[in-house]
Amino acid sequence: MTPELMALTLAALLQVLQFCAYSATSILQVGVYKAAGPRDKKIELTGTAGRFQRAMNNHFEGLILFTIAVVVVTYTDQSSNVTMLAAFTYLGARILYVPAYVFGLAPWRSLIWFIGLLAIVVMLLAALF
Repeated sequence: MTPELMALTLAALLQVLQFCAYSATSILQVGVYKAAGPRDKKIELTGTAGRFQRAMNNHFEGLILFTIAVVVVTYTDQSSNVTMLAAFTYLGARILYVPAYVFGLAPWRSLIWFIGLLAIVVMLLAALF
């Protein structure tokens, strides 16, 4: 397994952990019956549960671009120290992003997000050149 694929695997596991945190906090907020119900009416989560939900959704969006970068680097056999460092920088940024979002650490949350995005761009550019 390439280092980039390892980082992608760990990022996917991070997504699972985020989903668990979001699920647990949303159940605490709205109750088991409402959380397990048909959700015919939109449930608007607030506070910690809402922040976990938004952080998780943001990671889904970032994970798409990161997956593309990892696939491009892997399938073109262009894994390097630069792409490895970028992949683990992305992962580290995503790990830091969760508490930064949940605890409302502005402007750090945005800076951490940007570092993750920049890491993806570095991987894509490294694959092109």
